[in-house]
Amino acid sequence: MFRESGYDFRNYAGASLHRRIHHLRETLGLSTISGLIPLVLHDRNAMRQLTQLMSITVTQMFRDPEVFLFLRKEIIPYLKTFPFVRIWAAGCATGEEVYSLAILLKEEGLYERCHIYATDYNNDALQKAEEGIFQLEHIKEYMENYRKSGGRDSLSRYFHSEYDSVIMDSRLKQNVTFAAHNLAMDTSFCEVNLILCRNVMINFDRELQTRVFSLFRESLIPNGFLCLGTREGLLSSGIEQDFETVSRDHKVYKKLVI
Repeated sequence: MFRESGYDFRNYAGASLHRRIHHLRETLGLSTISGLIPLVLHDRNAMRQLTQLMSITVTQMFRDPEVFLFLRKEIIPYLKTFPFVRIWAAGCATGEEVYSLAILLKEEGLYERCHIYATDYNNDALQKAEEGIFQLEHIKEYMENYRKSGGRDSLSRYFHSEYDSVIMDSRLKQNVTFAAHNLAMDTSFCEVNLILCRNVMINFDRELQTRVFSLFRESLIPNGFLCLGTREGLLSSGIEQDFETVSRDHKVYKKLVI
């Protein structure tokens, strides 16, 4: 796959790789993994299917609402002291957390002084994120998450419904740039005040985690914040000595001034 497509999955966690490869084998009705090889090499659609399967697209609005509540109460007030704030939502998948962040920033009066860089290597997911159209069946859960995250209004203020979908208010995208970026291969593209990369690192092996953590360290300004998934952390990351733990429960860290 690396030679043919340029995508490098060699340092993804073994269990994650096995699960996704077997899923594609079953989807294509193949009895063996070796049967995938000629398809992936010579069938552009099969290569695309496997590439998309490697992407982590399981997400929701205000996922782990207590984390967003912590950001609202403890991190945003500090970010307000800056004249302009850059935020990187790395591995943004289909964008639910990007819109959650935009709503939080609007309600805290910081959105107009912010720019959010929402990135993912999965172009299909990135397109869905930019469209901002989500399934209506999940909206009750999103509303409850929003309430628990300290939401100041009604979540329905930020979208309108059409048939079985909800369409996010286009004003939430005014200060967002959606861009292709591969954490496994690409370099840093700007200095930011806050990085959100939640529930992505658990799919990488230790070597790739170390590389990505170094990328995050390079991308953050001094006293910038890194927010990881609730099952992730900086222990044995190779950069833990350069960060202060702001919240062990919510996996929020601050880059030290060195």
